[in-house]
Amino acid sequence: MSITVKQIILHQIIKAEPEGDNLPPLSCVLREQLLTITPEVEQMMLQLHQGYQNKTKAYGVFQESSVFAQCLNRLLENELDFLPFSHEATHLLLAEFGKYHFADNGTLVLCQYNFLATDYLFIALLDSRVSMLVNDQLEIQRTEYLDITQFDIAARINLTDLQLNANSNRYLTFIKGRVGRKIADFFMDFLGAEEGLNPQVQNQCLLQAVSDYCVQGELNSEQTQAVKKQMFEYCKGQLASGDEIALTELSANLPTLNERPFVTFTEEQDYGLEETIPPVRSALKTLTKFSGSGKGVTLSFDADLLNNRIEWDPLTDTLTIKGIPPNLKDQLQKALKCDN
Repeated sequence: MSITVKQIILHQIIKAEPEGDNLPPLSCVLREQLLTITPEVEQMMLQLHQGYQNKTKAYGVFQESSVFAQCLNRLLENELDFLPFSHEATHLLLAEFGKYHFADNGTLVLCQYNFLATDYLFIALLDSRVSMLVNDQLEIQRTEYLDITQFDIAARINLTDLQLNANSNRYLTFIKGRVGRKIADFFMDFLGAEEGLNPQVQNQCLLQAVSDYCVQGELNSEQTQAVKKQMFEYCKGQLASGDEIALTELSANLPTLNERPFVTFTEEQDYGLEETIPPVRSALKTLTKFSGSGKGVTLSFDADLLNNRIEWDPLTDTLTIKGIPPNLKDQLQKALKCDN
């Protein structure tokens, strides 16, 4: 798959040495002309695009008061060129970034590109890594390179969706990074955004819809588990390819119950599901597995083992396991011998 880079620029974010307990001030070095679009630039952006696709993302929409959105609108209306837009965006980022302890040095990438007939604006702060190279004289030299495989601070705006769908709740995405909620707070403030689509809620509603669909179809437990496995296989494929769950496609992969396809059932029952839903791996795992932990116990088992090798008595809150794993059995036997 190819990518078409339209405009791209790099700026440098610099963090000063800290003084006392105060957060160190940030400054920037602004490039004064756009990068020339070369095969190397397009290859870098393709890798960043693919890396971003596989990240866990949060969704947002611009607030009416968003300064960033106002700048972006001027860019899209051709009232502002990409170079001054990038300068304004960098200053907005610095103003918010400096409020957070995870702020650090980095190379800021701003790129407008097209992929599969969709226009995007990509913003990311990339770290530099140190490595070694061998020069023409076969000597070892230190070198630095941009790390385009591991990045946590990045956002992307689907410009096509933003311009064509006024009611969209998913045109703005950003990585839910290693420092959790603080990353979300930073992007919300920097971009002047508020929460949009909630993939976790959508996935949970989808799982409930499938369970209800099986109930109204009067399926037994084995038949219900078979339907859930079919759903899981489809969703697993979407996760692997970086695509979203399409309700019509999912419905085509599930059996028709009571002469109603699954997609028709969800529309009639008004689950509030989007036509396409970003898959959440942790939520989808519950289709085929039960798992939990607490008070020193961690359990995970295939859902089809319930009421077979594994039985739960809700009255006594007891789980009975028949035929425990051999490695666990071996550990228990050794512990029993030690006690005796």
